[in-house]
Amino acid sequence: MYAEVILPLPLFSTFTYSVPEDMVAEMAVGVRVLVQFGKKKFYTGIVAGLTETPPGDFKVKPIMSLLGADPAVKYPQLKFWRWLADYYLCSIGDVYKAAIPSGLKPESETWLSINPDSEWRVESGEWRVPGGEFQDAVPKLTAKQQMVLNAIEGAKNKKLRLQDIAEETKIGDVGNIANRLLEMGIVEIAETVKEKYRPKTRRMLRLKADVAADRAGVTRSLFALVNRSRLQEKALITFLDLTHALTSTDGQASLSRETLMEKADVGSAVIKAMIDKGIFEEYKETVSRFKTAGSDEIMLSPLSPTQQTALDGVRASMRQKQVTLLHGVTGSGKTEIYTHLIAAALADGNQVLYLVPEISLTTQLTDRLRRVFGKKLTVYHSKFSDAERVEVYRELLDTNTPRLILGARSSVFLPFSHLGLVIVDEEHESSYKQFDPAPRYNARDAAIVLATMHGSRTLLGSATPSIETFYKTQTGKYGLVTLTERFEGAQLPDVEIVDMKDQRKRKLAQGIISQPLKEATEQALAEGRQAILFQNRRGFAPVVVCGRCGWTPKCPNCDVSMVYHKYTNMLRCHYCNASMPLPTLCPACGENAIDIYGYGTERIAEEIDESFPKAKISRMDLDTTRNKDSYQNIIEDFSGGKTDILVGTQMVTKGLDFGKVDIVGVLNADTILNFPDFRSNERAFNMFSQVAGRAGRRQTKGKVFIQTKNPENPILQRVQTHDYAGYYEQEISDRQKGYYPPFTRVINVYIKNKDQRLAEEAAVKMAEAMRQVFGGRVLGPQKPFVSRVALYYLQTIMLKVEAEASMTKVKYILRNIYEGLARDSVFRSTIIYYDVDPA
Repeated sequence: MYAEVILPLPLFSTFTYSVPEDMVAEMAVGVRVLVQFGKKKFYTGIVAGLTETPPGDFKVKPIMSLLGADPAVKYPQLKFWRWLADYYLCSIGDVYKAAIPSGLKPESETWLSINPDSEWRVESGEWRVPGGEFQDAVPKLTAKQQMVLNAIEGAKNKKLRLQDIAEETKIGDVGNIANRLLEMGIVEIAETVKEKYRPKTRRMLRLKADVAADRAGVTRSLFALVNRSRLQEKALITFLDLTHALTSTDGQASLSRETLMEKADVGSAVIKAMIDKGIFEEYKETVSRFKTAGSDEIMLSPLSPTQQTALDGVRASMRQKQVTLLHGVTGSGKTEIYTHLIAAALADGNQVLYLVPEISLTTQLTDRLRRVFGKKLTVYHSKFSDAERVEVYRELLDTNTPRLILGARSSVFLPFSHLGLVIVDEEHESSYKQFDPAPRYNARDAAIVLATMHGSRTLLGSATPSIETFYKTQTGKYGLVTLTERFEGAQLPDVEIVDMKDQRKRKLAQGIISQPLKEATEQALAEGRQAILFQNRRGFAPVVVCGRCGWTPKCPNCDVSMVYHKYTNMLRCHYCNASMPLPTLCPACGENAIDIYGYGTERIAEEIDESFPKAKISRMDLDTTRNKDSYQNIIEDFSGGKTDILVGTQMVTKGLDFGKVDIVGVLNADTILNFPDFRSNERAFNMFSQVAGRAGRRQTKGKVFIQTKNPENPILQRVQTHDYAGYYEQEISDRQKGYYPPFTRVINVYIKNKDQRLAEEAAVKMAEAMRQVFGGRVLGPQKPFVSRVALYYLQTIMLKVEAEASMTKVKYILRNIYEGLARDSVFRSTIIYYDVDPA
């Protein structure tokens, strides 16, 4: 038997391995296997197919081991993986790497240790290797070579991984040094396979079997063993009291060691002594890393008449259409409609996938959904540790019980068995799009395909649907249900466009805050209400410049200026994360003339704190939400009234529900409106409308202030009147004239090389070859907005193909083009990748 194995590598094919006879009976599609790839590397692969037909005329390696008899990938997961690889023009290995938690993918690690046959000669500072290359004349080691050997000698087990050596010695070319030491015979290497996932366990105690079996004389025999120790006697009484061991039916009642020590107030030495006496026996029990709360009953809230009408409309649409859009204004109660649909799906024994665009949304929704669905709710997102992700993955793999999965985009890769419903909330959000690494998928579109493969329905929800989605409702491909009223009669907020040029001219603006926004915020705070201030730029100041010579700090790796972060007093690149201290003197002219300009969220929070000294300020951006709990803490503090003003980036625009927010301020609309991209109008309208929707969601009518230097911009006029229909008609007309989605499908081809000339040359050759096949559908090549990232120079080619074109065929054509060009030496160091449906 032979197995076709998928490896977690960016390779466009599977690899054939022979199945040893002792594994044939348990071998199946979807199981994990450990295989050797190349001379020394070992990877965990997924069996994608089995055959008895021998491969071509080449030697086949055997599978090393079978990692569990049960499949780790279910059908139609593999079918879904292949669709993702074909549609998004990447390898199935890329999909596998993204889909499976790393804890389920053991890989080999390279370790270096000193060759036991080598000998260090202290007097001469030389190594002698008996029988080796330098037996008679050993050259002295370089400083770097000696640093590597010292690191290995100082290690606990006298061996280190290459990455550990690099981290400890700060040497960049450790691999080359290790190879030289290996040639000299001074070190040796070994490959080990490390299992990354470890289940969480706790130490449990129970009465020893022979003691527990003696039910009649158990009390007398046990207390006779502890009668000389007051603490042991106390621990025994506590154990019997908490476990009811004397009356349990099987006599095997147990208690965790930690609980017993805490309740009896005794130390570990007392417990150990009781184990040594044969009273207790200790064992390990696997426990979940998640705290399950709530009941098993579903507790639904009643719907308003408007919501009930919408729910009936959704159900009717789902009977006819595979996909339905629920177009409801912000605050209309779409989530309540979702809960009724979820409850029906769970009652039918199905699983439900509920996608949200940001982790910040899952933190607020979790408590809300936990109150409704209790223990049936499972949360999954990238802020979980790998061990936690493995547990969720295995839970779905091992059980078919009805579950509600609430998660961000990576949730589409979970191994569903009975997927009965998919809900994609805020479906317009660009956060559903994965940018790097491959697969560069859109979770909304992937979820629709996933639901179709499971024979289930998809519900998309948004107050500002994407142009492509709304167009499909107008052409009859998707169903459409609308909600035009806010819940409980709440009114949409008033939107005021503030002319910042006029504010500056009349000297009414205080820093970045206009006078109308400042006065409205003061009034709201005086009434015990809250405000949200939105600036889509983190850090303290985006512009640092020398006032004398004009020097500006540029990232050494990217073609962008560095952003100043005051909290750490560092300049940081937001593309590659490179950092450097803010210089006190200009590196170019030596003058003390460094100035900072512009506003990031950090500076705004500081300025707001000065303008509103009695208010409590919180900030929500990438810098303040790096760990798993930070989102929840910020949101809970603001929702509970512990903070008064929330300053944030686009995280604050994504469907959050705060009952006391009266004021929303968009501090600089122009940075979003003036972005050079065909989606800029859509992105701006959606973002401004969504952040405006955070205001006035209960009894009071909110007020939104959009600050701009171009108040006549038609997009702002549409936002001011909440006119989605007018915005859509104008945008769809412009898209049709420019031959952009939804009338075409856009594929951006990225060419990158560390040599600018080679990148440009490769891009020209790639574009020429593409034009020979696709003709006028090819635009470019050209430099992108940021033309150098992480030391690589970039070029882009835009390919527009018909919306109904086969992506499998497009992938085949592009692959053939690349293979035809790959023989050219210019492509040897050039990386080419594709971004389908760029956000």
